[in-house]
Amino acid sequence: MFEKFTTDARAVVREAAEQAGRTGSSTVGEPELLLALLDRKGSPAAAALGALGVDKRRESVAEALATVRRRGGISTADAVALAGLGIDVDEIVARVERTHGVGALAVDGAPGRRKRTRRPFTAEAKSVLERALRIAAGRGERRLGDEHLLMALTARPGPAAAVLAEHGVTFADVLRVVGEGGKPVERRRGRNLS
Repeated sequence: MFEKFTTDARAVVREAAEQAGRTGSSTVGEPELLLALLDRKGSPAAAALGALGVDKRRESVAEALATVRRRGGISTADAVALAGLGIDVDEIVARVERTHGVGALAVDGAPGRRKRTRRPFTAEAKSVLERALRIAAGRGERRLGDEHLLMALTARPGPAAAVLAEHGVTFADVLRVVGEGGKPVERRRGRNLS
C-alpha cells in the first residue's frame, strides 16, 4: 500500500508513530495522524491547514485530542450531548481517575507508560489510510499525498474530525482549500485528472 504514498505522506506515517511514542500510546491512531499533519511544513496538507488557520492553533488542537483520549474517545460534542441527558462525562472521568489513576480511561493509559519501538495502527487509523487511497483514486490521482490523509481524517466521524470541527474545520473546508491549490503536480502541469 505504501508504494503509492508520496514522500510527504510517508513522513506523516512515520511522524504519527513518533507522536504515539511522545503521548505514551502503544498504537497509532487518528489523533497521532492529525498531530503529524500539523507538524508538517511545506507540504500540500500543511498549506491547507495554514489556509484554514489550524496551524496557528496547534496547541489547542493537541489539548483537545488529549482530552478526547483521556475521556476514552468521547469528543467534546459527545460530552455536550451526554450532558443534555444529565451525564457529566468529566465527573465520571474524575471519579474513575481518583480510583484507578490518571489516564485510566485512555485507551493506552498515561503517557510514558509503554516503551514500544513498533506501534501498530488502530483499525480507525488503517481505515483512514484506506479512505485516503480511495479519495486519491476517486480524484484520478495516482499518488497518495498528505492532503489525501487530511481529507480522509475529516471525511468520516472520528476523534480527528470532531476536534477539527470544534476548531471550525470540516471536510467541505478541506476540499475547498485543497481544490484551490493542493492538487498534486499533474494538475498544475495542465492535466486535469479529476
